[in-house]
Amino acid sequence: MTERCPAHSKRLWHRWAGIAVTLVLVVLGACTDLSDRQPPPGQDQQETNASPPGEAGTLAVVPDLVERLGPSVVTVQLSEGSGSGVVYRADGLIVTNEHVVRGAREVTVAFADGTRAQGQVRATDRRTDLAVVQVPRHDLPAPQFARELPRKGVLAVAIGTPLGLENTVTSGIVSGLGREVPAAAHADDIPLIDLIQTDAPISPGSSGGALLDAAGRVIGINQASAPSQLGAESIGFAIPSTTVVSTVEQLLADGTAQHPYLGASMVTVTDTLRQAMKLQVQRGAIVLNVEPDSPAAAAGVQPADVIVRFAGQDITNVENVLGALRNIPPGQTAPLTVRRGGQAVELTVTVAERP
Repeated sequence: MTERCPAHSKRLWHRWAGIAVTLVLVVLGACTDLSDRQPPPGQDQQETNASPPGEAGTLAVVPDLVERLGPSVVTVQLSEGSGSGVVYRADGLIVTNEHVVRGAREVTVAFADGTRAQGQVRATDRRTDLAVVQVPRHDLPAPQFARELPRKGVLAVAIGTPLGLENTVTSGIVSGLGREVPAAAHADDIPLIDLIQTDAPISPGSSGGALLDAAGRVIGINQASAPSQLGAESIGFAIPSTTVVSTVEQLLADGTAQHPYLGASMVTVTDTLRQAMKLQVQRGAIVLNVEPDSPAAAAGVQPADVIVRFAGQDITNVENVLGALRNIPPGQTAPLTVRRGGQAVELTVTVAERP
């Protein structure tokens, strides 16, 4: 049974289907009242990558990291409760989850220094569950947003306002990448896709807060967690920073965001995978599954194909594919080169809007 919270956050319980045990995911948003138990390209925060290999970090870096980045995380307050947010730009732009501010035009933003400001909800995107809020400030500490996905196993530090407790810090690792909450399991019947999984504890009210790497870069915006009473043990999810930056920049441009769709699940070719599968390529993105009636299926993409070039760009990993896809408007065609059985196969795919 799906449980819902008054107003915002507790309406965010999700049923996790497709495996032997059903999980219910709770998207952690604005309803954590205790009584209810960045910039455009060119600015510093956009010029960054995820932690390079070998820089996973240890817990010893957390105190300094929190002291430096804590002021970049805010509390987003509504009459029904509170959620979290992250400074996106120094000129007063805050990014949070759409479900945190759903139905609101104005919110109160509380900062780590104890000050508060009224914020206007500028734009929202329900499919990615992201929203941008503007406050009348021009001196906010904007963190860096990573431009690539983190490596699995690196340090992950979550900062937010769980249960109304401002600037709460938890830590863990990046447990998985590319996770998906199926549409049938989502309270709004909208799939949550390409998520980062972490075991850093996330509680109601942390939604919209920051997930940081050891270098202090935002690698994700916290979004959901599986509750322990259902047998889950530290399973949380965050929207990758790559998705955040792309979506926010579109929202700032015209108030809407496109969701180009290929319809193929992929993993990056690694040396271990290449040897195990006897692949005849050094790098690329290997296709695991092709969704029926998807653009990839219509183009002739098959499981076990290795994508090596897409939309005029060489492909060395899954992030390359997703990055190229974000720049292709739905309805536009793009060339796609795959390696299949040692042979190069040239295809043309017509990108669609995610159904």
